[in-house]
Amino acid sequence: MTLLPAIFTLDIGGRPTLAFEAKNLRESQQLCHERWLRQDIAGLTSNGAPLWDGKARLRARRSTENEIALYREAARDAAQPQEDLLLAFLVELDDLEEAPDPA
Repeated sequence: MTLLPAIFTLDIGGRPTLAFEAKNLRESQQLCHERWLRQDIAGLTSNGAPLWDGKARLRARRSTENEIALYREAARDAAQPQEDLLLAFLVELDDLEEAPDPA
């Protein structure tokens, strides 16, 4: 029996920030320790504030129904192959606001 990946949310300092797929809670928690992710979120801002200050606790947990819906919507809109890890941000990113709307 093959289990489908579940949707998890990364909380940064207690704030739900991004949703992603993982096979289980252990795999989702490993993402919190990935150097590339830490570098990416440290370089992004939301409303002028960094997503991560390098000190706040990163915690993965199972997503709420609302967070799952937002993730699925982002997955539908994504123009990338499904085998790539999709990070669906649950906060508005300053960098993305400046890009022209592709719609």
